[in-house]
Amino acid sequence: MKKCSFCKKEIKPGTGKMFVKKDGKLFYFCSRKCEMHALKLKRKPANMTWLTKKSKKKTGDKK
Repeated sequence: MKKCSFCKKEIKPGTGKMFVKKDGKLFYFCSRKCEMHALKLKRKPANMTWLTKKSKKKTGDKK
């Protein structure tokens, strides 16, 4: 399965969106939210609190 280029969440077959830049780079997005944050708003995943909270829960960090 493909992973979202922004949040690294697995994308189920038949869902999501693939974006190809002019230079040939491929980006996969699980939702419109991830697509907008990555492409239009040019935000970095490390700075997004809704992503860092998810990753901390998965790894077990208490911070």
